[in-house]
Amino acid sequence: MSQAKSITSSIIASLFIFLFVYTAISKFFEFDLFQMTLYNSPLIGAKAQFISWMLPLVELIIAALLVTQKTQRVGLYASLFLMIFFTAYILHMLLFSVKLPCSCGGVLKSMTWQEHFAFNIFFTCLALVGVIVGRKKIAYGNSNNIFQVT
Repeated sequence: MSQAKSITSSIIASLFIFLFVYTAISKFFEFDLFQMTLYNSPLIGAKAQFISWMLPLVELIIAALLVTQKTQRVGLYASLFLMIFFTAYILHMLLFSVKLPCSCGGVLKSMTWQEHFAFNIFFTCLALVGVIVGRKKIAYGNSNNIFQVT
């Protein structure tokens, strides 16, 4: 695999590690607000208690999967799936909800729903590129961590 593809894959994985760790920690630091916002969501409501614990844990697990090349492929696919899910949720809320509670953590909660939708589209595309490039990287790579360019 070319060095450019390896660097691209490493950068994408690193961006998702940062994104998921940052948002998970933000959710835990503002847990009560995060959980209350989920309760107010028309799609989540009664499932808020379960989702408020599972979502940040899933984000941290995916970030951990992205750290090494051995598990990076699974992490990239999980990142893509999670970003598609988040993007679909935002699209549904924009199209069908009058009430738009934001349960995101950190600076992401300061975005408008339209800005957040664009942000998610960008990261969904980035995850797709990561899956395509990462698939080849993992098939021909070694088990070093992502921060080593081979």
